Parts: sequence; C-alpha cells; structure tokens
Amino acid sequence: MTLSLYRRHRRDCKAGHPEEFHSGEFDERKKGWKRCACPIFASGTLSGRSRRQSTGRWEWNDAKAVAQAWERVGAWDATPSLPAAILNEPANPQRISIADTIRIFLTKCEGAKIAPATLRKYRTFTKQLTEFANQRGYVMLDQFTSADIDVFYSGWKLGARAKGKRLGTLRAFFRFCMNREWLPKNPVSADMKPPIGANRVANKAPYTDEELQRIIDACDLIGTVTWSNGKEQGKAYSGDDLKDFIWVMVYTGLRISDAGLFNMNRLKGNEVFLRAKKNGGEVFAYIPDWLRDRLNDRAKRRGVRPFVVGQSDKLETVTDMWRRKIGKVFELAGKFEERPTPHRFRHTFARILLQRGVPVADVADLLGDDEKTVREHYSRWVPERQARLTKILKDAFDDKPKPKLVALPGRRTLAT
Repeated sequence: MTLSLYRRHRRDCKAGHPEEFHSGEFDERKKGWKRCACPIFASGTLSGRSRRQSTGRWEWNDAKAVAQAWERVGAWDATPSLPAAILNEPANPQRISIADTIRIFLTKCEGAKIAPATLRKYRTFTKQLTEFANQRGYVMLDQFTSADIDVFYSGWKLGARAKGKRLGTLRAFFRFCMNREWLPKNPVSADMKPPIGANRVANKAPYTDEELQRIIDACDLIGTVTWSNGKEQGKAYSGDDLKDFIWVMVYTGLRISDAGLFNMNRLKGNEVFLRAKKNGGEVFAYIPDWLRDRLNDRAKRRGVRPFVVGQSDKLETVTDMWRRKIGKVFELAGKFEERPTPHRFRHTFARILLQRGVPVADVADLLGDDEKTVREHYSRWVPERQARLTKILKDAFDDKPKPKLVALPGRRTLAT
C-alpha cells in the first residue's frame, strides 16, 4: 500500500504554523507559503499494521525515498535500504532560521559599538533581506542559493557607489554566517563585482556663499508654523529655529544626527566639544558670541537638548523631523546646481576652513577624518595643492625652448 506523506508542525515551528497542523507538498508549493524544517511523517498500513511514523526528514524528496524504502520492505520496524546520501545525513540537521540569523547578527553589531549610522544601514539591509526571503517563502538560512543572491543584488536601485558599499554589507553578513558554520557554502559568488564607478572618489559639494545666504533668507519665508489637534493650537517651529539649527551645522561641521541631539553640555563658553581623539586629546569648534547667546536662550526655553522637540528623543525620529523641516527651506531657496541636502552644511564647514588656509591636518581633526580623506574629497579647495601643482608645471617647462621676441615697427612685440 502506498504511504501518505504530510508535514507535522511542531510547537516551535520557525514559520509560525500552529502546533500539530498538517501540510502537504502541494500546499507548500503555493505562493507565499512560509517554509520550515518541521519533520515529515508517513501514514498508512504495512503488513496489516496502520501507523503514523516520522521519516526523520524535512525535505519532500528525502522523505519520499524513506517511505518508498519502507514500502519495499513492507514493515515499519524493518531497517530499509536507503540511498547513501540520506543515510549519511543527520536526522535532525543543525539549521538556523533567517530570523534568528539576523537577530544574532544585529546583536553582534550592537555589542561592537559601531557608529549609529552604520548600524542603521545594517538594519535596513537585513530588513530588505527579510522581505526578499518572505517573497520566496524562505525560512531557513541555507535555503539561499547563489542564484537568489544574484537576484537580490541586481534588484537594488542604487547609484554605483551606494551599490558597491551595499555589496560590502552583503559580503560581511554572509561571511559572518560562514564563520559560524551555519552554511556549507557562501551563496555570495566570488565573481560578484561592484558596478563600474563604485570606487570612484566622490566629489563633495559644499554650498557656495551665495547659496548659503539664499538658504538663510529662505528661513524668513517659513514664518511661524503652528500645530492643531482640533481643540488646541500652538507654535510648532519658526524660521529662527531653522536658522539656529543650520548655523550650528555650518559653524561646527556636525552631522544632522549630532546636531539634532545636541546637548548643551557640549558648549563651554564659545567652544563646542566635537569628539575625543584616539590619543586622548579633545577637539573643539569655536562659535561666535551671537550664536552662543542664541543657543543659551534656546536652552532656557527648550531644555538641555534644545533641538529635541516633542516626546520622542529617538535618533531616527529627531533626524527625520529636522530633515523634513530643512527640506521645506530648500524648496523656498530656489534652484541649486547640486541637490541640496543637510549633509552639505558639513562640507561647507570644511570648504570655508580650507579656503581660509587652515591646514588640512587641522580640518581633518575637526571633521573626525584623516588627512588623506580630506585631500581626496576637498582637494579643489586646498590652496597649497594648486600652488604645488603650479610649481611642478613651472619647473617642468622652465628649461624648454621658448619663442623669440621680435619687435616690429609700429606694432607690439610678437613671439615667433
């Protein structure tokens, strides 16, 4: 008699199916079905005995091989002749779900105290990977194949540099999995390359003085924005609030996330603490008296973190709120040659210093970067660079043949 096969779901089913729920091979081929590693059982009658018995397998083809072997022997208790590949495979393979893998990976990242911005990128990546797995009905990590990863990677609608960085994240994630021996083979193929232009140095685009002035003037056009819940009404923010926030970024070079969570403990007189250096030193930025007074006045009204408005002080919430507010200013400021973003205020900070002749090493300290990075990204605003290149060209052609000067009657001297 032919045995019937079905999957019997356990209480700890990784796909979340109810305990003792039965599913068949046909059910699991349906679109959107969430796969799991619950055991497949065989039921039927052999040698006059009706019985249900686990095949010890979780893949349908392997379970069918076990059931067919039982049928050939004709008894539940007999030791069937099974293919060597199945006999050598453990009955309960040590597998890990995609959800558990991601949870452990993010926990490791959090424990490593990586930068919040980097952690957000990892969270975004793992969220996209989870959505991709759900579309394919994957539950276990080892269900990913190289073909799946190729499709996942090709589906990213990103620029060349952004896609190249995301490939690095993809490799880091699966390298993490391989180091813990959760996969027999890395699904990220060795021939997967970043797109052309991914390694090209990005030119930073600071605001010009004219653009910066237009942005500040546009803050005055915002006026006072109010909030209302139908019963009450109040002031949400004003153009002066936006000016304070923008000036802090321009005068300190702080990123929008650091400016949004700015703590008045950073301010000592006219100096704003930026960061501690690896050698134990501290780096400060200097702000003028008028900006210092505006921040102190704001703190009296808003508290020790003057740019946190509302109940939430989560980094993502505060950053998104200021990003949307500044976006309205950009709309009112007119057209820009490069797309305006809050991060360009940090580039403007660097540009102003370099144009004033501040040494690259000092600018690197203030930005928290190394000299090489500053030279690569801000080279056009480093006066010493152009002076050095001019001298190189002058020295290179100084001893080369020169034209003879001929004085013509009634005309200027000509070079021949």
